[in-house]
Amino acid sequence: MSSEGARQAPMLPLKKLVERYLALAGRYGNPVPLTAFDLSRDEIERLFSSYDEDYHISRFFHFTESDGMTFAINGERVTHVALDPAIQSIL
Repeated sequence: MSSEGARQAPMLPLKKLVERYLALAGRYGNPVPLTAFDLSRDEIERLFSSYDEDYHISRFFHFTESDGMTFAINGERVTHVALDPAIQSIL
């Protein structure tokens, strides 16, 4: 893998991210503040932007902007994420 690829690779595997999301949300579809993932701003922006760039994954991520700290996920201002239960099909 090139150094560029290594920089862009998610630092949290999708399965672990989904498990963390479920622990925070209680069930699929509930919005979770991105701050709840307990990562630095840079880590949150890189992690979620990386998954958002992959069409096969991003269709299961639903970002919203509400009250709370905002993050730039691929240029969009967001505060929360909700995952669609169909994400299980790619885990």
